[in-house]
Amino acid sequence: MTMRRLLSGAAVQAGAAAVAGMLVAGAAYSAAAPHVVSQAGRQFQPTEVTIKRGDTVSIVNDDGDLLHHLYVDSDRLQFDSGDQKPGSRTNIEFTNAGTFMVLCAIHPKMKLTVRVQ
Repeated sequence: MTMRRLLSGAAVQAGAAAVAGMLVAGAAYSAAAPHVVSQAGRQFQPTEVTIKRGDTVSIVNDDGDLLHHLYVDSDRLQFDSGDQKPGSRTNIEFTNAGTFMVLCAIHPKMKLTVRVQ
């Protein structure tokens, strides 16, 4: 076998390994895509989500004329979005396992349960 064939075969194997690595990394990235929750009509939709530790919940204010104000008050997570204008998106990363309540400070009946495994 010539040196050129050996080098060519090694290059093909290295390229295949690189592509396989990118595919695995892409699969890992898509698994960590945010879970999207809508705020519309003074309620969350869905009202409950189950995610993995380290995942992000992306909450979108889909009310055309209402402000919302998200917060989480837990011994494992403190979060306050401030006022959310219509059309805005707020991301919350959940790094601890457990069950969390995401509430709206403006509309007290709005409750989102997030279960983190």
